[in-house]
Amino acid sequence: MLPKQIRVITICIIRKGESILVFEDVDKVTNKTYYRPLGGGIEFGEPAIEALLREFKEELDAELINLRYMETLENIFISDGKAGHQIVMVYEGDFSDKSFYNKDVIIGQEDNGENFKALWMPIADFQARKFPLYPDGLLELL
Repeated sequence: MLPKQIRVITICIIRKGESILVFEDVDKVTNKTYYRPLGGGIEFGEPAIEALLREFKEELDAELINLRYMETLENIFISDGKAGHQIVMVYEGDFSDKSFYNKDVIIGQEDNGENFKALWMPIADFQARKFPLYPDGLLELL
């Protein structure tokens, strides 16, 4: 991310019972693990919902259905020692391929070729503050 630039992203809440699908990452400075629903950047001229469909196709080779807009959140944060600012368009939806719901861990691939781990995490763990869920304000939507 360029300094002093606001990034617009879109994410999708996918539920399995009382859990949601999130990717797991570790802050390289604080060494703390955190979680966020999957999604990614919206390109210039691209509607948010199309960006969401593209990101899931690129990263997981997955298609989404039943997409519903929830809310837009503003996220100002420090990650890996750097300040960030995002406008986050939040959707809720489902996988069209139901086999994704049977996987405990889903390995995805970022644009840069790095793999990431997505897993089903109980919403109650985030509500109990056992693990951080980003962006801020998302937990209240759940």
